[in-house]
Amino acid sequence: MTFLSLWILLYLLITALTLLAVWWRKRLNYWSDRGVVHEKPTILYGNLKGIGTTMGLREPFIKLYEKYKHVAPFAGFYLSMRIAAVIFDLELIKHILVKDFANFSNRGNYYNPKDDPLSAHLFNLDGASWRYMRTKLTPTFTSAKMKYMFPTVVAVAKEFVKVLQKEMEQLKEKKKDLAAIEGIEMGDLLARFTTDVISSCAFGLDCNSLQVPDTQFRIMGKKVFTTRRHSRLVTGFAQAFSNLARKMGIKILHQDVSEFFMKVVKDTVAYREKSGIERNDFMDLLIELKSQQDGITLEEIAAQAFVFFLAGFETSSSTMGFALYELSLHPEIQVKAREEIEDVLARYDGKLTYESLREMHYLEQIINETLRKYSIATIILRQTVNDYKVPNFNYVFEKGLNIIIPVDAIHRDPEIYPDPERFDPTRFEPEEVAKRHPMSWLPFGEGPRNCIGLRFGKMQINVGLALLLKYFKFMPTPNMKVPMEFQKHAISLACQGGIHLHVESIASAE
Repeated sequence: MTFLSLWILLYLLITALTLLAVWWRKRLNYWSDRGVVHEKPTILYGNLKGIGTTMGLREPFIKLYEKYKHVAPFAGFYLSMRIAAVIFDLELIKHILVKDFANFSNRGNYYNPKDDPLSAHLFNLDGASWRYMRTKLTPTFTSAKMKYMFPTVVAVAKEFVKVLQKEMEQLKEKKKDLAAIEGIEMGDLLARFTTDVISSCAFGLDCNSLQVPDTQFRIMGKKVFTTRRHSRLVTGFAQAFSNLARKMGIKILHQDVSEFFMKVVKDTVAYREKSGIERNDFMDLLIELKSQQDGITLEEIAAQAFVFFLAGFETSSSTMGFALYELSLHPEIQVKAREEIEDVLARYDGKLTYESLREMHYLEQIINETLRKYSIATIILRQTVNDYKVPNFNYVFEKGLNIIIPVDAIHRDPEIYPDPERFDPTRFEPEEVAKRHPMSWLPFGEGPRNCIGLRFGKMQINVGLALLLKYFKFMPTPNMKVPMEFQKHAISLACQGGIHLHVESIASAE
């Protein structure tokens, strides 16, 4: 290469870097140029500097909400390399999630159906692909389908009761008096319970992680929520420049996780198609969709089964853990819940049925209050499909702008929920709920893109807690952290160090 060629190459490189710097500077001035309140961003991480190290994902949104909620209906935010608006006004949130949903139907998450097929699941899909898949999958989560899967959930929950009783006996034999101090770590046990429920209902498989903690289902499920394939910068790049990232073949999921779930689905589908076995479960519906004209592919089946597994086991087990933590600290609430459970079961010959569960109203209030105080999904993401004139405000959200709804901040707003750190199930008595804005409680989102599996998730939480409270009494251990500390690096809300509780048996397993 000649000296002139090197000089030209260097010149082009300097020019490209200069243009990139100018573009990036303009991008970081997006909100200041428009006169919108915001916090000053850092060059690489925007307003997310410190996430995963010094603070969790929820914290910057809580601070922004508290600072600006009385100043403006929304504030500007820099979501790493993406520009976003954080919405404070509940009426505006209602427009985004419900009234004007057509213009906010996208989430803007990165997925790569070609190189990373499991990433192309319902939660990530946008546009026509999302609408098609949502329409096709909705019949799986009707009340009739939940009633059909109910006995499977109860059967796994009863097995959970036996495993917990065995765990208590082993702990007492090994540690004797120390058992009351150290307690039982409930988080992992609960995750094994929900893993077994989902693997059965979604895949038709008995993975038996309650008895064998290190099953591949459990290992792979934990890996998704505890480790990332790439650094935050690479992930942020893929989210901000999705089309370019797809051309580059960037994958989000770990290769072994992807290969494991793809194999499980392929083997299950092949077996059912060959044997003609039908279980009327989630996998059956996916296979039926595959057989239709212009039906879904095997990779699409795997993606939907994968997200059903992930969304079902982690969120439900965490919610149950947080509920037991609060019940251990509030014995009067625990006693009231247990009395209701026993009264209802007495009317149904001691059997936990789909109908009897629906009569446990106080238990439902406990779960709703847990979902308020411990928002597993701390934010809701949307993206504008077209330019959008903000109602009652002289501003237009540009096409492609990311929208953030700070769920956790809203759930902890003292003007909506007085003394928000107090655990109080009576907040969800019907007359109290009627007093609040419908967008003041959003654990499952709202509108056409709410959580499709909310019925299933709440069902397994209700079943699990009902049987646990029937057979056990939960108390805090002396070394339990109050208030709870949360993991900084976790993708979803998670307790630091686990949930260790002292457990006493009050009835024998059937």
